[in-house]
Amino acid sequence: MIVDCAHYVGGARRHEGALEIEEAATCARERDGFVWLGLHDPDPDELDHVGAAFGLHELAVEDARESHQRPKIEDYDGSFFVVMKTARYDDDREEVEFGEINLFLGSSFLIAVRHGIGSGLATARRQFEARPDLVEIGPVAAAWAIIDRVVDDYEPVAAGLEKDITEVEDQVFAEAFGHDTTTQRIYFLKREVIEFHRAVLPLIAPLKSLVAGTIVELDETIARFYRDVADHATRVDDQLNDQRDLLEGVLQANLSLIGLRQNEVVRSISAWAAIIAVPTFIASIYGMNFDGMPELGWGLGYPGVLALMLIAVFAIHRYFKRIEWL
Repeated sequence: MIVDCAHYVGGARRHEGALEIEEAATCARERDGFVWLGLHDPDPDELDHVGAAFGLHELAVEDARESHQRPKIEDYDGSFFVVMKTARYDDDREEVEFGEINLFLGSSFLIAVRHGIGSGLATARRQFEARPDLVEIGPVAAAWAIIDRVVDDYEPVAAGLEKDITEVEDQVFAEAFGHDTTTQRIYFLKREVIEFHRAVLPLIAPLKSLVAGTIVELDETIARFYRDVADHATRVDDQLNDQRDLLEGVLQANLSLIGLRQNEVVRSISAWAAIIAVPTFIASIYGMNFDGMPELGWGLGYPGVLALMLIAVFAIHRYFKRIEWL
């Protein structure tokens, strides 16, 4: 479906409301200003219609139709196809929800195709329209507004993951929490961080190429904005790398603590087994009932053997207490 379609001329929006696709394509062909068309989860027929109207490359349209692409920038005969991953953190479920934005960037048009949930572009469009100096630059400035919004939305996701990692770190070292639950939560968070990192990392190299001017020549005014976006993306990437390292350390600490507790349990069981073995051994000897056993005819034999058992148990118990096995 079409979310919005606007024609910008002289640093301002020319029409109120959304243009039809054919009308927007005509404005783009006339090269009077530029067109920004926004689509959300379009069906294949609608996307093919847009591709035919604006003369988009069939391979780029095919990629946008299939979605689930890796972040990238591709050049198609002077127009560019950009893929970005959007991200939104659900704090209640402790999950990162990913979407995708495909950009078709030409000299007189910008087509944004949004798949799934994630970064909404209405706010980015309003902020862009409030800057006539940027609107006058053209489609590359509109693309910056979208990329800036997507990268800015990465930071709350990284902050949410950081908060959960801190909670897991505290949970590992707290006696009140179950170890199995803790380990499972660590593995889940590690997977979320890795998936988020896969969405952010491929975006950094194209942004740096844009800033360097190796993909397309940028006006110095908009180049400064792209440098700011690249810095934000790099900062999020560095934060994710730190989080992965921290989670790995927390996981190793958790496994070490579990192993230590298991060793303590094994030692305690071994100590009690040794304590029980002594009276069992003594009782088994006297349970043989041979006629030649001298203590069988002794009146104090039974209490004497019980006393021997108690003394042996007490002595062994004291020994294991002293070496901290009990």
